Amino acid sequence: MCVPRHVSEARRYFTVALFDADVIAGDANFTIADRDGFQFAIMSSSMFIAWQKAIGGRIKSDLRFASTLTWYTLPLPEVAETDRTAIAAAGQAILEARALHPERSLAQRYSPLVMDPPLVAAHDKLDRLVDRAFGAKKKVTTNEERARILFERYADMTTK
Repeated sequence: MCVPRHVSEARRYFTVALFDADVIAGDANFTIADRDGFQFAIMSSSMFIAWQKAIGGRIKSDLRFASTLTWYTLPLPEVAETDRTAIAAAGQAILEARALHPERSLAQRYSPLVMDPPLVAAHDKLDRLVDRAFGAKKKVTTNEERARILFERYADMTTK
């Protein structure tokens, strides 16, 4: 999995991508082995970008990912195997929705004003699963709500 170091602040989702093992990543990307697609799904969720926006770095106004600051501090709970499988499958549905328009770049697919309805729907389904895994009791509609959940989880994790 390839994780870009910089993402536009206007993005609703962090635009990670999967590549074959023979692709070499440059210094503007991080790579993560992701055998089952679970990490791709988590990083593609609104919960992750809420965490990135809250505690991640910035360059000018754009988001700047750092594995030690953002990914390794994400207060990801233990996820039951059935939930993990469902989350990974929802991540796969995002890849399938992206594939509907192979002529578009990843940036074009994620333009905030013109995201395709199937891609939005796939992200919405993923968000419901990830939000629930993080402990949301009801549908989460804002990044502020997600940040509250994340910081409560972080506080619980660091005080135990």
